[in-house]
Amino acid sequence: MDSQRSPGKAGTVKTGHAINAFGASQGIRYGFLGFPLAFCALPLYVLLPNLYAREYGVPLLTLGIILLGSRLLDAFIDPFIGRWCDQLYARSIRALLAVGAMAAVVLGAGFSLLFFPLTFQFARDPNHLIIVTTLLLVATYAAYSALSVMHQSWGAKLGGDESQRSRVVAWREGMGLLGVVLASVTPTLLGLPAMVSLFLGSLVVGWWAWTRAARPDRVTSNHGVESGDPQPVDLWHPWLNPAFRRLMAVFLLNGIASAVPATLILFFVQDRLQAPESMQPLFLGSFFVFGAISMPLWLRMVKRFGLARSWLCGMVLSICVFLWATQLGAGDTTAFAVVCALSGVALGSDLALPSALLAGVIADSGDRGRAEGTYFGWWNFATKLNLAMAAGLALPLLSAFGYTPGARDAQALQTLTIAYCLLPCALKALAATVLYFFMIHPGPANLVHNTHRKTV
Repeated sequence: MDSQRSPGKAGTVKTGHAINAFGASQGIRYGFLGFPLAFCALPLYVLLPNLYAREYGVPLLTLGIILLGSRLLDAFIDPFIGRWCDQLYARSIRALLAVGAMAAVVLGAGFSLLFFPLTFQFARDPNHLIIVTTLLLVATYAAYSALSVMHQSWGAKLGGDESQRSRVVAWREGMGLLGVVLASVTPTLLGLPAMVSLFLGSLVVGWWAWTRAARPDRVTSNHGVESGDPQPVDLWHPWLNPAFRRLMAVFLLNGIASAVPATLILFFVQDRLQAPESMQPLFLGSFFVFGAISMPLWLRMVKRFGLARSWLCGMVLSICVFLWATQLGAGDTTAFAVVCALSGVALGSDLALPSALLAGVIADSGDRGRAEGTYFGWWNFATKLNLAMAAGLALPLLSAFGYTPGARDAQALQTLTIAYCLLPCALKALAATVLYFFMIHPGPANLVHNTHRKTV
């Protein structure tokens, strides 16, 4: 068994036999926690605002301020959470899992109480409800972020070659997509109590399975002797890594390109396609379902072409699909269902491959075993920033060029089509260009080797 020697570093990272045998059993044990984490995200972002506005009479302006403030705070604390996770890893895996258990308890309690806030007698007063909601949101988002960063950095610490890293990520993200699909139908079909019960049950199972997953090995010296607890890096350390900066540039551009149509899809369905509301679950469901079932395809692509080239193929597929979508009009619901399915396939590459590339960047820079949490803290910060930037870019542009919800005139619909279809294509094309010239075929001075395959 080979070990990976980090350039310019004094240590190596040893990989255990259980990690090399990362098959379906290990994949389920590690990846299942992705199910409850993704399951709770959709209700928090989609159902909660509507519930508080309609059922509890919270004014939209007040609700908007609460949600914006809590989400911005959630994004900005991610890098700090990441470094804290590295400190926990440096102490022991047991310490990390103990804190993970506490985060899971806070997440479960916060999620449940957010959907049934009147459990608190104090919250029955409208002004007190706002205070309770704000505190619950901050606690729930923080617990969610902590558990997510711990889980992601654990997967990166498992190491392996490109195929191995992509399998680890695919299990996590595939379970996450299953969680999103079920979260999108459970409230409507079974009600909020069933949704909360399913989440709590899956969270307990997910944490239990995670504790029995393959564990990262200890960092060892060149002589094969454990070198003691690795010291966590500085908060800004990832940004000193040129490979991380280049990957982050691609990730941000591609992430905004993916978030724009996610922000505008219901406007496009309702006004451009003029589709009935009953069709919306079909469009959204096919998007996520095909994202999940495309994972094995992308894993096979990685074995043949490598991570970076496979991700590039996903970007090209997405561009082609959205160029086709520009030709759709009123009544083209069947064609748009195909668009959703194919863009879901492209989504599979966005979910399975970038995080695996990041794990390779961490390993190549000699930071494996001591900095995964910090890297993924910044990574999650960028993910949340993408969502905010997409809304901040697309919605004002639509308004500036004359589109309002419910519009049917040709100019307004053309503006909507440009924002929904062509703006993402332009951003995807820019991301693909950066990926190709800086990571797949870099210049002589570029020391990034993201397509180089290693056996760890």
